[in-house]
Amino acid sequence: MTIGMTEWLLYAGALLVLFLTPGPVWLALLARTLSGGVAAALPLALGVVVGDLIWPLAAIHGLSWMVSTYDYTLVILRWVAAVLFAGMGLQLIRHADRAIQADGRSTRPGFWPGFSAGLAAILGNPKAILFYLGLLPGFFDLAAITALDVGMIVAVSMIIPFLGNLLFAVGIDRLRRLVQSPAALRRLNRVAGLLLILVGLMIGVPALHD
Repeated sequence: MTIGMTEWLLYAGALLVLFLTPGPVWLALLARTLSGGVAAALPLALGVVVGDLIWPLAAIHGLSWMVSTYDYTLVILRWVAAVLFAGMGLQLIRHADRAIQADGRSTRPGFWPGFSAGLAAILGNPKAILFYLGLLPGFFDLAAITALDVGMIVAVSMIIPFLGNLLFAVGIDRLRRLVQSPAALRRLNRVAGLLLILVGLMIGVPALHD
């Protein structure tokens, strides 16, 4: 291993700051937790983990060069994610009066709807793109790192946001359980739907300028 403890601490601190900065993943996690509790948020957090595996590997293996040369790649990713979340939000608002378990594909309990939402959020998240493709190479000498270093970078990039997302979801779920009336449920569904639409806007608006 060629990376020193100081470099690891700086990188871990940067990841923590990245997590604490609100963005599309936070809003998506908030919306899923409001709709279905921690059980709905966990698959989303796992989808984010996969994105946090892909982005550092992409940065290390030179995708930053490809993106700078073919910037339409990120535009496509952003538009796919934007359409997905806007559609999920509109669907949730349309069925705001229904019980959570009766909602459509975007909010029903299950692994794949949450997992795909998390993956789309992190892959289309401009904050993550900037950090991994733009800032990660500044923490490490990518020309000198070993395979063990790469494994450690990827592991740290996955673990810190994942634990943060779980703690965030647990906190939101506890607040959610305090509200049980149908009127409160309707308001929660509408808030969750608006949050999902906001996720889509946050992802899609930057693509208009690319």
